[in-house]
Parts: sequence; structure tokens; C-alpha cells
Amino acid sequence: MKTTASRAAARRGAAFQRMVLALLLAVSAQAAGAGPLRDRLREIRAERQASAAPGEANLPSGAQHLGNIAYGSHPAQRFDVYLPARTEAAPVIFVVHGGAWKWGDKEMGRVVDAKVARWVSRGFILVSTNYRMLPDAAPDAQLQDVARALAVAQDKAPSWGGDPQRFVLMGHSAGAHLVALLGAAPRYTGEPGLRPVIGTVALDSAAMDVTAIMNHRHLPLYDAPFGKDPVYWQAMSPIQALAPGAAPLLSVCSTRRDDSCLQADLFAARAGQLGVRAEVLREDLSHGDINAQLGQPGAYTSAVERFLGSLDNGIARRLQ
Repeated sequence: MKTTASRAAARRGAAFQRMVLALLLAVSAQAAGAGPLRDRLREIRAERQASAAPGEANLPSGAQHLGNIAYGSHPAQRFDVYLPARTEAAPVIFVVHGGAWKWGDKEMGRVVDAKVARWVSRGFILVSTNYRMLPDAAPDAQLQDVARALAVAQDKAPSWGGDPQRFVLMGHSAGAHLVALLGAAPRYTGEPGLRPVIGTVALDSAAMDVTAIMNHRHLPLYDAPFGKDPVYWQAMSPIQALAPGAAPLLSVCSTRRDDSCLQADLFAARAGQLGVRAEVLREDLSHGDINAQLGQPGAYTSAVERFLGSLDNGIARRLQ
């Protein structure tokens, strides 16, 4: 006989499934229009062009740049560290670049410039990592790379004046998918020495539910990373990996891309069912500007900083 609690859980599950269906139908209807698809492809081309021209972060006064620290033997398994002038149990923002799982670089201007200028000057350490990409490494291997880079950075953090217990994940696009997946279920990686993070900021990922994407009309860019295996789709879906106890997550989504905000809403709804804190921040910015403008003075950066400050009192003090 079902208990009252189990019946209530079943009703919540059914309601969630109905909401999922409604949102997926909306996504499918939106995707049927050539205009939105054309716009997204244009954004992808622009992102790829930007990845070919890495920037040079302007370091705040007294800050240091430690380049190409190895966390594995492959040339792509490297990260950069930006240290503030003074470090004392400094929180660490761990950044993962995007690029459709097949291009991008840790030194891209839109990845590091504004973020370094904003947060390193406020006493944060910023780590920006590379990882193996398609066709050499599928998303599961990329996830393992990011987890390994994170574990190595956490291990080295005390030598930089950083606090290994106060890491925040931050990723854009494909990188947002990877940090959302890692933040939702670090156990998936089995990476030894990996410590929990205190929060995750996912910048405009439309891949919170890979299964839903692949079961409906979708952009061709998803075929190479995710293939045709439904079991793999599920394993690579942050919404499926999410479990009680996951770190709080902020999904920033572009209101110019309905698929991104719908996926963010689905993730937040599922998180709420599991007692996990998840917030959605809608911004009227392009996919690229969601990344490039974070750290620039303004309401957008302030909204992200409110989330960061809510994770830890020490972080909040540095952001005042």
C-alpha cells in the first residue's frame, strides 16, 4: 500500500512530467522556425571566430599570471591561474570555456578579460582551464578532464593562497554544460581527491537535458558530441545527474534564445523537487555577450555577484 508521502511524490513526479512535455513542445515549435535556427548558427560562427583570437587579460595592479599549469600529459590538459596582489584563504572561480565541445581556448578575451579585471582585483583567484575536445575526446572525457583540472587546482590552491573549500565553477556554452554536469554529480567522474564546490554558474547552456534535445529537432552541432545512444544522452544530461546535496546553481540564459531559458527552467524545476537550490537569471544579451560582458560594471554582473555572495560570507565581503 502506498504511503501518503509516496502518493505525494508520485503526484509531484507526474506534474513535473507534464511540465516537461509542455516545455518540450514549446521548444519543438520554436525550433521549427528557420529564423531562430539561422540566428543560433550565426552566433556559433561568431563564437568560433572569437576562439581563434585569444585575448590578453589586463592584470590588476600587483596581480600575477601563472600560465599553462599541467594537470595531465595531453597538451590540452593545461590551465592558467590569475592571482590577486594579496591572497589569504582566497576564494577561487574556476572557469571552463565554451565552443560547441570542439573549439575554444582558456585565454580567449571573452573568457577571461572582464572576469579577471573584476574579481582578481577583489581578491579572488581565477583559474581558466583547457580540456581535450572533439574529435579526440567526447563530452564524457571532457568532463573527466575538467574534474581532474579542478582536483589539481584544489590541491594546489593553498600554495597560491587560495582556499580549496571555496571553489565556484563557472562555464559558458559547452563549458556551462560541463560545469553543470560536474556540479550536479561530481561522483560521476570518480576523480580522486576531488572536493565539493560551493556553487556553479552556468552561462547560457541549452544542454541541461540532452535527452530532450536529441529526441526532437535540433541543431546539427549536437550530433557529433552526443551521437545516437540514448543511454549516453542520459548520462550527459545535468538534469538527469542532479541529486540531493548538489551545490547551488545559477543558470544565466539569453532571452534571445528560447531553448536556453526553457532548459534552465526545467533544471531549476527538477532541482526544486530534490531540495537543491537553483536560480535562473534571464538577460537580454546575445549568447556571446552573456560571457564577454560578465565582469563589466552593470546590473548583469551585480546580479551574478548577488548569487556568489549568497554562497559564502567571505565572498560577500570581498564583493562589497
